[in-house]
Amino acid sequence: MSEKAKSKHLFDNPKNVQRLLTGFYAICALLVVADFVVHRHIAIAWEKIPAFYAIYGFVACVLLVVLAKWMRKAVMREENYYDE
Repeated sequence: MSEKAKSKHLFDNPKNVQRLLTGFYAICALLVVADFVVHRHIAIAWEKIPAFYAIYGFVACVLLVVLAKWMRKAVMREENYYDE
């Protein structure tokens, strides 16, 4: 085996992956808490909803994934499309 194959990477250890996810979750929780503490200049009535931007971002991300799956079915060609 080559030396590169033997070396371990940072995310090969499940503990490191769990630490990273825990950090991301903590940051998300702090941002939602900051939404209640920091004064915002509201331009639209929807922005008064608590954690509006977190909900908006999550819904937008889910819609993008669903739309991409639908578009893949509509646009995808067979594997040998160009060989014919």
